[in-house]
Amino acid sequence: MQLTLIAGARPNFIKIAPIIHAIQKAKDEGKDINYRLIHTGQHYDQKMSQTFFDELNIPKPDLNLGCGGGTQAEQTAAIMLAFEKELLANPTDLVLVVGDVTSTMACSIVAKKQHTKVAHVEAGIRSFDITMPEEINRMVTDSITDYFFTTSEHANENLIKSGVNEDNIFFVGNVMIDTLLKNMPRFSKPAFFEEHNLKEKKYFVLTMHRPANVDETEKLKAMMQEIIDNSQDLPIIFPIHPRTAKIFKDLVITADNLKIVDPLGYLEFNYLVQHSFAVITDSGGITEETTVMGVPCLTLRDNTERPETITMGTNELVGTNPEHIKPYMDKLFAGEWKMSGEIPLWDGKAAERIVNTVLNL
Repeated sequence: MQLTLIAGARPNFIKIAPIIHAIQKAKDEGKDINYRLIHTGQHYDQKMSQTFFDELNIPKPDLNLGCGGGTQAEQTAAIMLAFEKELLANPTDLVLVVGDVTSTMACSIVAKKQHTKVAHVEAGIRSFDITMPEEINRMVTDSITDYFFTTSEHANENLIKSGVNEDNIFFVGNVMIDTLLKNMPRFSKPAFFEEHNLKEKKYFVLTMHRPANVDETEKLKAMMQEIIDNSQDLPIIFPIHPRTAKIFKDLVITADNLKIVDPLGYLEFNYLVQHSFAVITDSGGITEETTVMGVPCLTLRDNTERPETITMGTNELVGTNPEHIKPYMDKLFAGEWKMSGEIPLWDGKAAERIVNTVLNL
């Protein structure tokens, strides 16, 4: 069996790594399976691309389509044009896409138009907010996918309600957690840890990049001020996303405990998260990682496509109104934050289940 694997952005690299390792293991055991790895180039920043390949032991891609930059439409079109040429030159039995980035949707459309089967890893998750580009990517991809690999019962239910045949849904667990559990012993302390005099469980980690939070200067400033005012002077470590950095430079925010740092690689970032007091974020994937590591997580969004991180994990949905931040921070400092429970099949074996299923299709 020949697979084509698609990776385009940082979350993809984290999810694709254990699948590659599971394929290699199966191949070493004599199974008839090969793959071709295509990097669409959607993330072209060194810290957000090549670093992850190196740290997670992902082999050099067979091809980088070089489709970084541009608007949503320009990037989608560029990926589709480039991937169409790739697929015509290198036919495959199955195109496997992961997550919900532009590359996921674009490559799925191309594959189906060439009558090639598509498998979607992390299928079925929904925020039900179509103002999010990722939600549109998920809906389109799942509407044409052949095989659905899911992370939770919530995802299964979403797919069934949309009319997907249950025989094509495979509840396998979370490949992002495969990567997390495998690499925990390798987490590395960032160089600035000592420089900023950080102490175990005595600092916050902050990440923000979503348009709803960072595109409006006054709203971003209000959010930042609320976080700073309610942090009880604990250091706030802010690895700043390139998108956010462009806007942030125009804000006049002065706080001794706010530490702006460059984007981090996977191993350093998760070391930072693991040893933090709490994480404040608008990322979906980080809420999964904090849940498994037992770290309190405040999500600056009005919805989430990962409800299990709230019902069974350490995540709380704070919202995008800056005024809502204080009550959650007060709860955190009062020691009243909830503990994390065990989430079914988030056990580090999701990729192995995916590859075994693919071999049996």
